[in-house]
Amino acid sequence: MRSTTGWQSLDPTGNTLTRVTFERRDLRPDDIAVRIDYCGVCHSDLHRIHGMLGEKDLVPGHEATGVVVATGPAVTGFAVGERVAIGTIVDSCGECAMCLAGQENYCYHRPTTTYGGTDRIDGTPTMGAYSREYVLREKFAFHLPDGLDPAAAAPLMCAGVSVWEPLRAAGAGPGSRVAVAGLGGLGHLAVKLAAALGAEVTVLSRTAAKEQDALSLGAAELLVTTDEAQVAAARGRFDLVLDTIAADHELTPLIGMLGLDGTLCVLGNPLLAGPRLWELGAGRKKLTSSGTGGLRQTVEMLEFCAEHGITADVEILPSSEVETALNRLAAGDVRYRFVLDLSDLDE
Repeated sequence: MRSTTGWQSLDPTGNTLTRVTFERRDLRPDDIAVRIDYCGVCHSDLHRIHGMLGEKDLVPGHEATGVVVATGPAVTGFAVGERVAIGTIVDSCGECAMCLAGQENYCYHRPTTTYGGTDRIDGTPTMGAYSREYVLREKFAFHLPDGLDPAAAAPLMCAGVSVWEPLRAAGAGPGSRVAVAGLGGLGHLAVKLAAALGAEVTVLSRTAAKEQDALSLGAAELLVTTDEAQVAAARGRFDLVLDTIAADHELTPLIGMLGLDGTLCVLGNPLLAGPRLWELGAGRKKLTSSGTGGLRQTVEMLEFCAEHGITADVEILPSSEVETALNRLAAGDVRYRFVLDLSDLDE
């Protein structure tokens, strides 16, 4: 076994994580070991630390970048010293229709998540990337393109691909009108990616406080959703609304902004109750969500980001300040993604 150090949640009632030493598996033939240098702090980390899915004693973290430090004897795609990125899943059945379609994130036999999952071979719980080392199959690791800063690229592995897939599925590009509800970790990357794809982008926000941020990220404008006149004027305007709001909120106003055959993709809080069906029927509107991304789409997203110079806007904290990051994230006090520097775990 391989010992490593990380931050574990032992109390679901708060955001205090405890530094622990724990064991990773010895490398299987197709495994690589990765020294984790940076890991993004995702809002779903907060949800799961607080028991949303019933797990306990989690080591969170599924937006990571680092360097390969060891390889199994059958590994052909990675070498020691190469830069690598790790996302939200680390295995799948590889045989179902979803896996064969390159949508391993929707594996019919459930993908193995980077933390809070169950290893498909030995049955042990997966422990995440708030740690100094991670061991995974090479198939589920990604080369980090040259030119992408490893700290700012880490959030691409969840926040980035979570908005990339629905943008691509909706055909966002020149001539399409995309609205992004909520300008946070997912939302700011949605604006950057949609604008780079050529879409006309509008940010939907309760106040105008982030208007300059929205414009600098690539949006054409910010629409204030508490202004009834602005909302009324936006009726039927958008082809796609990406809803990245993590708090409880009503979907009806967002549906009203969709045009004929428009799509509302709920990403920030997929546990929200759905709308009345007649709201969708008035215009053949579609309600959907997205579960991060498959392997092929993640590679595509990383290559696109490298080509267009897209990374997250991040605030980097030493991993010892993870509680600060979680508390500030819960309060909405971040523009736009916290990233933990794991190097202090060597101390």
